[in-house]
Amino acid sequence: MTADVPEEPADWAELGSALTAGGLLSPDWVPAFAAVPRFAFLPDLMWPFNMEAGGSVAVDKRREPDVWQRYAEADAPIVTQWDDGEHSGTEPGVVSTSSASMPSVVFSMLRDLDVQAGNRVLEIGTGTGWNAALLAHRLGPENVVTVEVDEAVAATAQATLDRFGLPVRVVHGDGFTGHREEAPYDRIIATCGLRSIPFAWVEQSRPGGVIVAPWGTDYSNGDAVARLTVADDGKSASGPFTGPVEFMKLRAQRLSAVVHTEYVNGGVADGDESSTAITEGEFVGGRFRPQEFALGLRVRDSVHVVAAKDDGARPVWFYGLTDRSWACVQFRDGDHARVWQSGPRRLWDEVESAYQWWDEQGRPGFDRFGLVVDGGGERVWLDSPDNLLPVVQAP
Repeated sequence: MTADVPEEPADWAELGSALTAGGLLSPDWVPAFAAVPRFAFLPDLMWPFNMEAGGSVAVDKRREPDVWQRYAEADAPIVTQWDDGEHSGTEPGVVSTSSASMPSVVFSMLRDLDVQAGNRVLEIGTGTGWNAALLAHRLGPENVVTVEVDEAVAATAQATLDRFGLPVRVVHGDGFTGHREEAPYDRIIATCGLRSIPFAWVEQSRPGGVIVAPWGTDYSNGDAVARLTVADDGKSASGPFTGPVEFMKLRAQRLSAVVHTEYVNGGVADGDESSTAITEGEFVGGRFRPQEFALGLRVRDSVHVVAAKDDGARPVWFYGLTDRSWACVQFRDGDHARVWQSGPRRLWDEVESAYQWWDEQGRPGFDRFGLVVDGGGERVWLDSPDNLLPVVQAP
C-alpha cells in the first residue's frame, strides 16, 4: 500500500485556520499551535492513517520528505509505534501502541481542559511529547508533568522536549496510579482511552480541578471525552461527556482480542434460535454513533464485532467477557434478522433490551450522558447526576 498525499490542508497555518473556523482551536490556543508544530515531534518513520486506503501506511521522511511533511501537517492520526515496540520494518504491525493524535482532537480536548495561568497539569500518556509541549508553552515546563508507560517512548519524548526547548519532566511509569510525588494538580488530562478512571486521579487533584479523559466500555473500541470537575470536598468528580473520540487504550486496561473458537466450537446452530424486528439500518452504522456508546453502558462485560456484508447477509457477534456466553444476529436484506445465542447470559436479549431503552429515552447523544467517580468506583448518569443508569450486570 502506498501513501497518497493528503490534498488538504496544504500547510500548518492553513490547518490552524481550518480548526479555528470549525471551533476546535480556541483563540487562547492559537499561539501554542503556531509555536509548537506537531511535525517537530514526529519520527522519521511513521504510519499515518490514509482515509482513502482505510488503513495505516508507512512514510519515511528520508525517502519521501514532501509526503512526510504533508501528512505531518494534516488533520490525521499518525501511528508512531506498533506492538509495544516489538515491531520492526516498514509494514504496519498488528496492534498500534503509540501515536500522535489528530490535531483537531488534541485541541478540542485542550479546550475542554480549560487551563488557566499558574495551573499545574498532569498528563497521562506522553506519546511523542507534542501535547505536553503545547501545555508547557501555555503554562511553563515547570508546571507540566507527563507520565508514559513505555520506557523507550518516554526516553524519546524527553529528548525531543529538551531539544525543542520545553523540558517538561517525563516520568516513566504507569499513569493509572497518577503521580503523587508532585500532586496536587489543577488539571489532569489523559491521551489514552480508559475503561475505568482511577480514583487516584481525583485524590491527586485540587478541589475544583478538572479531569479530561476518553472513557468507554469494552462493548466497542469507541470512547467519549469525560470532563469531570472535582468536588469541593475532594471526594468525587463528576461531569458530562463532550463528544466521541477513539484512542489507544491505557495498557493496564487494554483488552486482549476475543478468540471466536473459544466461544463457538461448531456453528450458530449450536445456539438457541429466535428472531428480532430490529433492522440492520437501525443497528449497524458508521463510527462514533451514540447508540453503540449507550448499548455499552447497559450491556457491560461484553464485546461486539460487526462482520463484513456478504451476499446480502451481515452477521454481528457478541461475546461475554466473564464467561463463554455468545450471541449472533444475522441481518439479511429483505428479511427479518435471525438470532442465535448460547451460555448463561442471553446476550442478544440484553442488547435488544438496551436498544429499546435507548430508543425510549429519545435516543440520547453523548452530551446527555455524564460520569461520576468516587471512592466506590464510577457510575454513569443520564441528564443529571441524580439519574444514574441501570446497568445490566453479568451474572
